[in-house]
Amino acid sequence: MTTPDTNRRRFLSQAALSAGAFAFLTPEMLFGAAPKAYTVQQIIDLILKEGNLKPIPDTVDTIKSGSTDQAVTGIVTTMFATATVIEQAAKLKANFIIAHEPTFFNHRDDPEWVKGNEVVRKKQALLEKHKIAVWRFHDYCHSLKPDAIRYGVVKKAGWTQYYTNESPALTIPATTLGDLVKHLKSKLGIQKLRVIGDLGKSCSKLAIMPGAAGGQRQVAVAVAENPDVLIVGETPEWEGVEYARDGRLLGSKMALIVLGHAVSEEPGMEYFVEWLQPKISGIKVTHVASGDPFQWI
Repeated sequence: MTTPDTNRRRFLSQAALSAGAFAFLTPEMLFGAAPKAYTVQQIIDLILKEGNLKPIPDTVDTIKSGSTDQAVTGIVTTMFATATVIEQAAKLKANFIIAHEPTFFNHRDDPEWVKGNEVVRKKQALLEKHKIAVWRFHDYCHSLKPDAIRYGVVKKAGWTQYYTNESPALTIPATTLGDLVKHLKSKLGIQKLRVIGDLGKSCSKLAIMPGAAGGQRQVAVAVAENPDVLIVGETPEWEGVEYARDGRLLGSKMALIVLGHAVSEEPGMEYFVEWLQPKISGIKVTHVASGDPFQWI
């Protein structure tokens, strides 16, 4: 027979068991795992591991500022670590900038590239003031599968359904060159483009080469893929540009669109936030665009 006294003893017994179990619970079990602290080097190592990236000999992807041992408070991705981007990172309390292109105006980021460079000195001082580490993410970025830069452009243009492999070529529904230009300006947020070709001509097959792949590679892709439109970030005017112009004068139908180097690769560093953020906890990853360096008059 159950009595009030029996119920009371049962309740006290269960309460004691619960209290004992509670005592063995860790803070992580009670409130969730504590955010992991990362150093700059640990973030770099994580990117290489998660991207299944092998070491690249003589890579330019090295630390340009700060220390690999410093604890990361926040991450900013960008095309160029400009003075404006550095200040914005500081406001975001982000002390690690992952930049696609050089910080000190030459491929190797050699601060002595030009002796007595006051702009380099001031930029170094700005980075030191805010205790910001900068890592260039260029060679490894293009080695991701898919290439993060090209995929970022394709994604922002709304063409992922047509992007089936690592080839720069893809085929979209037929449109005019003029409408393609408008689409790229709108989707990529580019104020002005340079174009060679008939704006009323129908086009469908594109070859997309953001950044500065070089005239020889650009012409090689044009020859191999025979696209209706070759879309590049920048190209030496005596190479890719003159190839496109003379090609049309000699019977080729290929058009050329020059987006601009910075604005053509920025979408890739924007996409990289989506790639990286789910792989780390407790650290905010933010994209800060370095923007088009030119004003159009």
